[in-house]
Amino acid sequence: MGTSNKAYQKPKRFFEDSGAVNPISSYYVHLDNVANEKAQDIKTMVDRGRYFSIFAPRQSGKTTFIESLCDQLHQDPTYVAISLSFQEYKKLDSREFYAEIEKYLYGQLLTRLKQVNCDKTEAVQQFLDQHHLTNNISFKALFEGLNGILQFKKIVVFIDEFDGIPQIELESFLTTLRELYQKHKKITHKALYSIGLIGIRNITKLVVGGVSPFNIADHVEIPPFSLKNVRDLYAQYTEETNQPFTEEAVKRIHAETSGQPWLVNRLGTILTINIKPGTIEPIDESDVEHAVQLLLNEKNSHFDNLYEKAKLYKERFVEIVFDHVEYYPDDEEQSWLAQYGLIKNKDGHAVVANNIYKTRYIKTFFREANALQEISFEEYTLPADRLDIERILMNFNQYIAQIGVRAFYQEDKPYERTGQFLLTAWLYQFVKGGEGELRYEVATGLGRMDILLSYKGKKYIIETKVNRHDDISAILEEGVIQLSRKYLATEGAGEGYLVIFDTRRAVGSSFKPQYHQGGDKKVTSFTIGIGRTD
Repeated sequence: MGTSNKAYQKPKRFFEDSGAVNPISSYYVHLDNVANEKAQDIKTMVDRGRYFSIFAPRQSGKTTFIESLCDQLHQDPTYVAISLSFQEYKKLDSREFYAEIEKYLYGQLLTRLKQVNCDKTEAVQQFLDQHHLTNNISFKALFEGLNGILQFKKIVVFIDEFDGIPQIELESFLTTLRELYQKHKKITHKALYSIGLIGIRNITKLVVGGVSPFNIADHVEIPPFSLKNVRDLYAQYTEETNQPFTEEAVKRIHAETSGQPWLVNRLGTILTINIKPGTIEPIDESDVEHAVQLLLNEKNSHFDNLYEKAKLYKERFVEIVFDHVEYYPDDEEQSWLAQYGLIKNKDGHAVVANNIYKTRYIKTFFREANALQEISFEEYTLPADRLDIERILMNFNQYIAQIGVRAFYQEDKPYERTGQFLLTAWLYQFVKGGEGELRYEVATGLGRMDILLSYKGKKYIIETKVNRHDDISAILEEGVIQLSRKYLATEGAGEGYLVIFDTRRAVGSSFKPQYHQGGDKKVTSFTIGIGRTD
């Protein structure tokens, strides 16, 4: 990047990871791909007088985006952009709610009119002095009255944190907005020209009293940072300090975060403050790996808030981690996880939003599963630093016998992924000290292997299955073929392990490992009973 002959310079700005971004004091990139389903950007929608909702999880850049949009609109003196927030309004009664709206809406309206030297400012002031907001009817009357005064100004209202609206006002407020839109839809000169509601829910699908009072609006989602956005953000730091990020480092950050803005900024802080401060030495991929580990072990409000949401739907979250679950937009649990930013739709499948969230929360849930114990590594190791996987899996079966069959059933139905989850948690104790690495749902050229355990340079590949049939031979054969022909061949390993959770065999049933040959590959299978005895 041409910085090798330059000295390090102290940065003028910083990576914002605690609120909305101020471009004057923080590194900032403009999102240029925010559009509705018709591929119209927000400015186009505002120019056309559209009402719209903006959906994005918390700390994903939506407030920063709206502030930037207001600045853009105010380059045209015709526009009066007003920004409100309902974040702290949830417990207000109706009169308090509308009093707060009046205070902030009136103040911003008059300030903007004075800035552009509007000749109707005094008339608006007189009208507002006489008109007070007390309910949805007075809110509607406000803009009816302004229509007769401000015929050549376009008021655009953005309401951030709309989810904080008092529940008693939700239906009436949205219905009022709908009525204003429908009544003045064909009128060019109108005071309330456009409105945007910003929140973590898709408000256009919100049903109140059996109807959707805001389905007249376009729906817009704030996208994560693209690879270009990440590159441009870090380039601003480089320009100020002369310390570059290698292209491999930028790509690794984007891969680990999937462009989640808070994570991108937080890693920027860790890399430049904690790992390589005060130098022009390039930040490389190994630095990013170190930074990710520091972030994963960090205590912060971002992770705390998401954890509270993740554990509400822990079983669904775990299922999505371990399997290619189809994405269903009308599935309530998937919908909430998506709204919180924990999962996303990728090619028709529900996946965890990024690698950092996946690693952070699955390890937390491992610890909570109590599948960890104080172990003696000597008990489970063989010569040449090899793990005794057979002994590990046989002891895992004893653990399953101890916790009983109830862990595997929810509402009288078998919960398929509990076994894989507990097995992965059990194996986690062999790598938590830093001696190895545990990965799950690992992509290969021939598919995805369930569990890959690396310990002191050696790989242990484990595939899991659930059997519900009287004859286990078919699923056993399928697993042996899958392991030997796909995953072992891809990883260059000679031996793999197949664990079958058998709903037809009583929990705690004793078993002996079985040995299979698939070409030149050896597969050892274990059958663990998770069937009911009642």
